[in-house]
Amino acid sequence: SGVQHGSWSWYIITACLDPVCGTSEGRSGAERSLMCCRFKHFSFLQVEAACSLRTTVRKDPFLWRRFNFSLPVLQWAGSLTRSSWKQLKSRPPPYGWKGLPGKVLQASLSLLNSSRLFDQGSPGRCVRCAVVGNGGILRGSGQGRNIDDHDLVFRMNGAVIRGFEEDVGTKISFYGFTTNTMKHALSWYRSDGFTRVPQSPEIKYIFIPSDIRDYVLMAATLRGQTVPSGRDRGDRPWTYFGHKPPGDFRMLHPQFISYLTHRKCSLCHRKGTRTCESGSVCLQVSAYGFITNNYADFSDHYYDSVPRPLRFFANHDLQLEGRLWEALHHRGLLWLFQRGGGGGGR
Repeated sequence: SGVQHGSWSWYIITACLDPVCGTSEGRSGAERSLMCCRFKHFSFLQVEAACSLRTTVRKDPFLWRRFNFSLPVLQWAGSLTRSSWKQLKSRPPPYGWKGLPGKVLQASLSLLNSSRLFDQGSPGRCVRCAVVGNGGILRGSGQGRNIDDHDLVFRMNGAVIRGFEEDVGTKISFYGFTTNTMKHALSWYRSDGFTRVPQSPEIKYIFIPSDIRDYVLMAATLRGQTVPSGRDRGDRPWTYFGHKPPGDFRMLHPQFISYLTHRKCSLCHRKGTRTCESGSVCLQVSAYGFITNNYADFSDHYYDSVPRPLRFFANHDLQLEGRLWEALHHRGLLWLFQRGGGGGGR
């Protein structure tokens, strides 16, 4: 299914926000259903922008009391430590490194030279980010210019743009994927116009390590070699990404994925909301093309040539996801694009 349904979009949005969340051990049942995140201590936050989510959280005692952080968002060369190996060797991907040959892990991470998603820029400046899904709510929305006006734009999987520029924009700063979803998107959405992975000098790529394929492809990509083994053996990474330096690639951290996976389901239940979001990187985040309460008013995807209803899948609770976006929007932790079936916008 598409990005709107793909549960990996959750990780891209939270990576964009750069959340790092603490544990809920020792808390009461009610507390365990609440939020527990905190901003990282990057130096640029010493001069805090008035628009930052930290400001939003500070004004809300309910949120501020539960902010705590310890988990890394990205893997890089510095992630290869004895303590990390001890912690992750017994957990299979995407939650750990179990079953990954040491040579593959070393090759895939040793050349990743940044633990940050992107350079922070001027202290005190509001970095505005847009994350774009493929929901039908975008068709006819006229949001292309608003999307492109953001400092950074994140897209995923089947990011169809040609013919829909007025609604979804053209700007791409980051493209996120798993090897599996990327290759399926190239097959499933070819007839819709997604004929190749986006390429340009400005684009950076975010690998989501769902299994060993992602580590193997990352290693081959960073070394400019064909994929040596596995299901993707013989693939030439440069046909997907072009010839780019290691600094243009990122990979999410298993601890980050594990935390979000195990906390997401309690996010919007009953009275409490566990909204694992914070804004130490993107100080303002807008989400376009994701499920809203009136999803039935729109086609499944914005590029559908014939309108079709949103499909629900047993392995992805879209209703929960809708409540999640609404909760984050309500508390001011992100801005969710919504409109009536007849039109509207920001």
